[in-house]
Amino acid sequence: MSLELAADPAVPAEAARRRTFAIISHPDAGKTTLTEKFLLYAGAVAEAGAVKARAGRRRVTSDWMDLEQQRGISITSTVLQFTYRDHVVNLLDTPGHRDFSEDTYRVLAAANAAIMVLDVAKGVEAQTLKLFEVCRARSLPVLTFLNKYDRPGRDPLELLDEIEAQIGLRPTPVTWPVGIPGDFRGVVDRRDGSFVRYRRTAHGATAAPEERFDPERAAAEEGDVWRQAHEAAALLDEVGATLDVASFLAGESSPLFVGSALTNFGVRHLLDAVVDLAPPAEPRPDEEGLLRPLEAPFAGFVFKIQANMDPAHRDHVAFVRVCSGRFTRGMTLVHGPSGRPFSTKYAASIFGSQRDTIDVAYPGDVVGLVNAGGLQIGDTLYDAQPVAFPPIATFAPELFASVRPRDTGRYKQFRRGLSQLEREGVVQVLRDPDGDPVPVLAAVGAMQFEVFAHRLAHEFGAEVDLASAPYKLARRTDQRTSGHLRQVRGTRVLARADGTLLALFDSPYRMERLAQDHPDWCLAPVLSADSASPVPPGENPAARIE
Repeated sequence: MSLELAADPAVPAEAARRRTFAIISHPDAGKTTLTEKFLLYAGAVAEAGAVKARAGRRRVTSDWMDLEQQRGISITSTVLQFTYRDHVVNLLDTPGHRDFSEDTYRVLAAANAAIMVLDVAKGVEAQTLKLFEVCRARSLPVLTFLNKYDRPGRDPLELLDEIEAQIGLRPTPVTWPVGIPGDFRGVVDRRDGSFVRYRRTAHGATAAPEERFDPERAAAEEGDVWRQAHEAAALLDEVGATLDVASFLAGESSPLFVGSALTNFGVRHLLDAVVDLAPPAEPRPDEEGLLRPLEAPFAGFVFKIQANMDPAHRDHVAFVRVCSGRFTRGMTLVHGPSGRPFSTKYAASIFGSQRDTIDVAYPGDVVGLVNAGGLQIGDTLYDAQPVAFPPIATFAPELFASVRPRDTGRYKQFRRGLSQLEREGVVQVLRDPDGDPVPVLAAVGAMQFEVFAHRLAHEFGAEVDLASAPYKLARRTDQRTSGHLRQVRGTRVLARADGTLLALFDSPYRMERLAQDHPDWCLAPVLSADSASPVPPGENPAARIE
């Protein structure tokens, strides 16, 4: 199908100025601190905040939710748009905890690149290895930042081996540390061999002063630590661990930077790399695998929905990643799943919990549509020429709990909150098609239940009681099979909001035995991050075990 290209000649040039990337890490690696320091270096904030702010100090911009500020961890993803070096940067801050990996996965669907933040003392941790593997499987270009080098940690050469062995990305250091972890003097910039020395600032609230020396002066002033760093850099040259832009863009290698987000060491190098190395907005494949040109009429997809970002208004925002064309506030689009017209009168650019009216946006940008009723995560919006982008797959649930309102007089608030949090994907909500009114919540991790209960109580005024359900895994099923399963002890068939039937099992062995005894029954894996395609004809779906 040929596409009539948009008349706006500014679209390709504006798309080339966009950098849309996500920051991923395991908890406490310093991801949110790094996000705040990017804002500082870009001039988007005058002074960097703290993840856990003391009295009189400002908090970070990206962690706006009360529970995030209480815990000092990221619970929900955040969009922050700012300008740097005449480029428009769309930074997608993600939760680090494994329990919120599904939210992070949805954000990765909207990103063109990612920054992987690793604690130099811990390296690659198993609990978030899945997210790094998702980037690798999608061939998403990944920059690596070895953080907290101002504290004691592991040998950086050892970490390079670990990254390649566990993630499958070949690290290619662009900067290399001078000094051991805990005695961080600065970095060697391997592109020109110069030494960059850093000086601390009070609480890391302002940009760190940088001094750049030639190798001769560095050798004279730093002595043995410079010699050791120079020898390590020479070793990297010998093994070919040097920057390769082509393999980086192909998702095969990862340019690596070393620093300390807390003290601002190395932050500018990394932010410059986002502009210089990360890809701009590019044509995206549709559901059929065909690339939609950037110049085609507007198209975008919803990758996140968030309510109550502004407690004063109690509204909700749908986050739309622009994929093609020019977005103009007030334009009437088509809602792909329903085919109905959709007004964009209330459109905003997002900066943490803050938002400003946006008039135009281009491929790579994220537009917030306020009170966009009827939109669901994964929905496509387009102008003039129809398109559907691939659905955003979900993680297979691992934990289950029944939920009831503690006060039956607040049932209306309970239902409203349940519906909204289900739309946001905070948890998956399963209901009994046969009429049992008590819903079952399904989640990847236990903290999802905690966030669900906290938000229901504080945002919707409905406290709830959660009771653990005895199920261990779920499988997709159909109407015919569900009739048989209802007669089997230890199983239960429930439905998601989209109508998908899920069979819950109290034991994986029971499920495997049923699959062996009844190969004609439909017991397919729940669509997950690395299983987003239907079961091929003729294959026994139960043979796919997550």
